[in-house]
Amino acid sequence: MPPNQVPESGLDLDVLASDALDRLDKGVIGLDADGTVVVFSEGASALSGLSRESVLGRNYFREVMPGTNVPSFRGRFLAGSRRGALDESFDYVFGRLPQPLRARVHMRHGTAAETGPVTWLTIDPIESLGAGLSREAVMAAIGRRARAEPVDASHCEREPIHIPGSIQPNAVMIAADAETLEVLAYSANVGEIVDASDPPLAGRPLDEVLPRDFVALVRDRLSAGTLVDGHSARRRLTLTDHGAPYYAVAHAHAGRVIVELELEPESADDFPTASQVDTELAVGRLREAGTLVEAARIAALEIRALTGFEAVLVYRFDADWNGEAVAEDKVPNWSRSLLGLRFPASDIPAQARALYTRAKNRFVIDRDSVPVGLVAAPGAGNGPIDLTFAQHRTLSPIHLEYQRNLGVNGSMSISIMVEGRLWGLMIGHHRRPHYVTPETRSAATVLTDAFAMRVQEIESHRLWTERQAHLAVEGRLVRGLTRSDDFVAALTGGTVTLLDLFSATGAGIVSGDRVTLIGQVPPADEVARIAGWLRERLQAGETQYSTSNFTAAYPEAVPYREIASGLLAAFVDESRENLLVWFRPEVPSTVTWGGDPRKPVLAGSGPVALLPRRSFERWVEERTGFASAWAEWQIQLAGSLAEAVEGVVLRQRRKIDELTGLLVEKERLLEQKDLLTREIDHRVKNSLQIVSAFLQMQRRQITDAEARQAFADTSARVMSVARVHDSLYQAERFDEVDLGQTIENLCNDLAGLAGNGHAVDLSAEPGLMVPYRKAVALSLIATELVTNAFKYAANPTGGGRVEVSVSASGPGEVQLRVCDDGAGLPDDWADAKARGKGSGLGMKLIRAMLDQINARLDVANNPGACFTITA
Repeated sequence: MPPNQVPESGLDLDVLASDALDRLDKGVIGLDADGTVVVFSEGASALSGLSRESVLGRNYFREVMPGTNVPSFRGRFLAGSRRGALDESFDYVFGRLPQPLRARVHMRHGTAAETGPVTWLTIDPIESLGAGLSREAVMAAIGRRARAEPVDASHCEREPIHIPGSIQPNAVMIAADAETLEVLAYSANVGEIVDASDPPLAGRPLDEVLPRDFVALVRDRLSAGTLVDGHSARRRLTLTDHGAPYYAVAHAHAGRVIVELELEPESADDFPTASQVDTELAVGRLREAGTLVEAARIAALEIRALTGFEAVLVYRFDADWNGEAVAEDKVPNWSRSLLGLRFPASDIPAQARALYTRAKNRFVIDRDSVPVGLVAAPGAGNGPIDLTFAQHRTLSPIHLEYQRNLGVNGSMSISIMVEGRLWGLMIGHHRRPHYVTPETRSAATVLTDAFAMRVQEIESHRLWTERQAHLAVEGRLVRGLTRSDDFVAALTGGTVTLLDLFSATGAGIVSGDRVTLIGQVPPADEVARIAGWLRERLQAGETQYSTSNFTAAYPEAVPYREIASGLLAAFVDESRENLLVWFRPEVPSTVTWGGDPRKPVLAGSGPVALLPRRSFERWVEERTGFASAWAEWQIQLAGSLAEAVEGVVLRQRRKIDELTGLLVEKERLLEQKDLLTREIDHRVKNSLQIVSAFLQMQRRQITDAEARQAFADTSARVMSVARVHDSLYQAERFDEVDLGQTIENLCNDLAGLAGNGHAVDLSAEPGLMVPYRKAVALSLIATELVTNAFKYAANPTGGGRVEVSVSASGPGEVQLRVCDDGAGLPDDWADAKARGKGSGLGMKLIRAMLDQINARLDVANNPGACFTITA
């Protein structure tokens, strides 16, 4: 034995001076009643890499070796202090020394020669440990890294983080077959609770290793199916061979029953523990929060108060899984604030988010602790044990390095699940190792769940209010659609329009070649091109499209990004002929990232391919071309409105088809009727002309003057009706005739019949169309008046001139005026008894025609007789 070493057998530290302690081949540390270092030997300095001057006067558990501030180390120290007697040995792995070290620790009460009563800690090295291949590879890559280059972050997403093959050293794990409950695997530190060699632990029934009542509980829960999918059985156990309290948690997954046993503090006063009252008061304060921001602030404050972490963040995911610290509560001397910073989705890759969705919480006491490997029984097979739901599963080396770069050691992450979806994380950070008791971990999980419920309540109420307002608008639009045959006008031209939906600043409808726009929108031709682009982009069966960064997908819209950075579109029909569109303006913003999001991971070397980025300094991004994002319910509401419009469009199409069919049939019938009418008119006209000619022939054969005149008058009347039919046959419409043209032709015929010396001066307003019935009556009246003028108002030489005018008289009225150049009518002409002339068949016919068309007759001498008919 070297002379500078003292034999361990019978070693009494109380009698050794400090120089003798320094010569020991072990570390010797003396602690006072509070755990403050009062003795620190050269051996302790060599093992820890810390100088004596740097540790004397500091608390060993909180400052010098904070990883020992756990029940298995400091808990023993406190229990011995309460008992007043301590003499205990145990194995412990120090993870944060120059190199991880497994040592035999002996803890006993004594008296130091220079300081008085102490608790002696002697640390005998057993073996130096590697941190594991993954950890060594990470550290080696860090040491050799010469530059930071961006790499493919998807490598992170392929890391099998649910099967790490190890657990954190503060727990012991046993895995058994779910059917037989025989031990299949166990953690390498299982010797803390049971002798694994005599008899061999592998293959032993679980109830020979753990208390029978606990195993019976596990068996019952397995039979009931309540030990899977994250459900667990929890029980405090006292193991007979050790007498120490353990907190046991069992769950079943992938055909295995996994039991985790964690040494509990002997006394609730040894480590801060949240009480039920603390939790209830915190939940009550959280329930009083009226806004999401306030609820997040209260949650961060209350959870930090419960758990003792130096900083607690409420971390929220966006639609693209980027994260943002929306609330933060931290100690004053933690200078780095993460509040308001955003973090790229690669910081928490997809498989980690999937794991957070299933396993709700994860606590890490010491980032630098040495993982404890799992030992499989010979017949357990080669497949790794799935530790998805294991509470003490070790974390990914990449994640641990991420924490180191962030300056974090102890940590916590609890899933915030809102409506079954990972909304965010409640994150705790500590710059040193930090132990949280099982009761406090449960309280933090409960409070996080309460925050998630409050988020759901606040968000649901906000969404409900918004959706009700939009549903009311949609209801008014749909009611307008049901009353309208033009859905475009109904949606864009009323007091409520598409612009009243979704906080849009522009909207429109593309219906075939017709583009109708309202609000601030791109030009109509550009919107038509956007509609064509959407028809090509959307797959068969897809009817909707939405984006808050339209210019990225459609660069042609860049000139209009100030008014059209956001687009929501919904096709109305399968043919994609009709499209509803809404536009939102650009919202320029400044996004502050926690480090450059373009470099989420860095290239490694050696066995490790990736390293997390090292910088979390604020990195500011000016974002342009983005609009406010469309909510999922808004997209759904746009689709339901499009379906309502589709019903109107189909109804309109059916009506148009019906009307088109009726119109075609009506046109066919009208063509036939027109043809038949014209043929009838033509034949009537020919018949009337034959009758008129026959009357003229009879007139020439009669010698009696009065009889000849009667034949002449009758011929003229027949001819007047024939002239109306002649005009009707030549007209485009069969129900109206040109009155001026008809009277002109009639007067020419009458003047020819009257013979030489008789003439008619005609003034007719062109294009004066009147109904056929009125034209016949006015023609007969004109015939009688012109014939009478030729007969009774002729001058002594036998000739006479008659003035005839046809003109419009007012809305829907015409005026026929017949004046002669004779002596005029006698004053008593209206008296039938005194009248010698003008009281025969002609005047009776005139009165009958006047009554038939409800016309008015005015008579005056000017100086000859002047008759004015207004009809």
